[in-house]
Formats: sequence, structure tokens, C-alpha cells
Amino acid sequence: MLTMARWVAVLAGFFYLVFGMWAFAAPGSFAETVASFPPYNVHYLHDLGAFQVGLGVALLAAVIWSNALGAVLAGVAATSVLHTVSHVTDHGLGGRASDPYSLGLLAVVVLVGLVAAARRTPSPQVRAGASSDRPPSRL
Repeated sequence: MLTMARWVAVLAGFFYLVFGMWAFAAPGSFAETVASFPPYNVHYLHDLGAFQVGLGVALLAAVIWSNALGAVLAGVAATSVLHTVSHVTDHGLGGRASDPYSLGLLAVVVLVGLVAAARRTPSPQVRAGASSDRPPSRL
């Protein structure tokens, strides 16, 4: 059974994920329907979508994965990859010529951290809460 905090995380996670993907994948439709205020800027909507997707991924990962650092890294990885894609596809719409490379490097570094977090398997005592310095989470 999901606790109140987990229900909130699931609902907010899906909200951010859906609206973020919409803004990223179809910025024109998103602008007409949700963000109808001027000026229309496709690159900013791509970036908005990238960051909202990251929030959604982090929230949903935290619900299904007991590794808090891993969940956060999953959200940051999603944001970093989509932000890089945004700067590659929108290369003529602003930013610096080096942005795709620097953002891409950051995305790779975060993905390496995510893989490391995913490979980290706590000992059985830690999983059971027996040797933890903190009380077990009740979320």
C-alpha cells in the first residue's frame, strides 16, 4: 500500500513527466495549449520540458527504488541527456557553440554516477535496517 507521500510523489511524477515530454516533444502544441503567452521560444520550451522530465523521473524513481542517491541521479541524468539533445537540435536558436559538448560531458558524468549507484548493493543488514545509523524511512 502506498503512503500519502508516495501517492503525492507518483501523481506529481506523472504530471511532470507527461507535461515535460509534451513541452519537449511538441513545443508548438504545448505553447498553444498551456503556455500561450508571448514570446514563443522553442528552445526555452525544450529546456523546460527537459527539466520537468527530470523532476518526474526523480520522483518516480524514488517511489520504486530505495536508493535515494540513485533516484536523484536518475532524474538528473534524464534532465542532462534531454538538455544536451535540446542544445544539439536547437544549435541555431541561442546558446554557445560549446554547449552541446559541455552539456554532453556533464550528461556522461551523471550517467556514470547513475550506473555506479545502480550497481551498489547494500549488505543484507543495511537493507533490513539492522546496522543503519538512521532509523528506517517510513515513507
